[in-house]
Amino acid sequence: MAARPGWPLPGSSALLVCDLQERFRGSVAAFPQIVAVAARLLQGCRILGVPALVAEQRPEVLGRTVPELGAQDLPRVPKSAFSMAGAAAPLLGDPKIRAVLLCGIEAHACVLQTALELLAEGLEVHVAADAVSSRSQVDRALALARMRQAGAYLSTCESLLLLLLRDSAHPKFPQILPLIKEPPPDTGLILGGALGALGEP
Repeated sequence: MAARPGWPLPGSSALLVCDLQERFRGSVAAFPQIVAVAARLLQGCRILGVPALVAEQRPEVLGRTVPELGAQDLPRVPKSAFSMAGAAAPLLGDPKIRAVLLCGIEAHACVLQTALELLAEGLEVHVAADAVSSRSQVDRALALARMRQAGAYLSTCESLLLLLLRDSAHPKFPQILPLIKEPPPDTGLILGGALGALGEP
């Protein structure tokens, strides 16, 4: 199928999961729900053959990726830079990769800087907003607005999986259906307020 702007394809997309680590468990807003949604997105990407990579910010200090993400078999790349673009270079160096699905924490730090760097490198960035958080909702809302201003597409886990599928006749649709049939956990996080006021280009 031909590529369309803002429409990721399984054969030319990758998933980056940013810093869902143990030390953030008690401080990041809606952390369990964010991890649960990210786990759904990761599972869907596995089914559809979308490669994935997990980054860990200074794991010797902040701990390893939480087990409930279900990423134990994936490359988990340590980093000190806030952007995970450098850590993901081996995956993103594949010339077929033109779009990146991005989720994780914190929205205003590592997720934002990753998105900005990837956009500067000419990649499409699709942020799964329901799998992104920060300690502060203000930081989260303004970071999402900044990413959208910079050219990233804001989406949800379910919407991204449906974009990758394109058609309910897709042979993998029966495997994806259980991931989208049950409503995602409610984070209580909002996209309004600062995002609505400042998110327009």
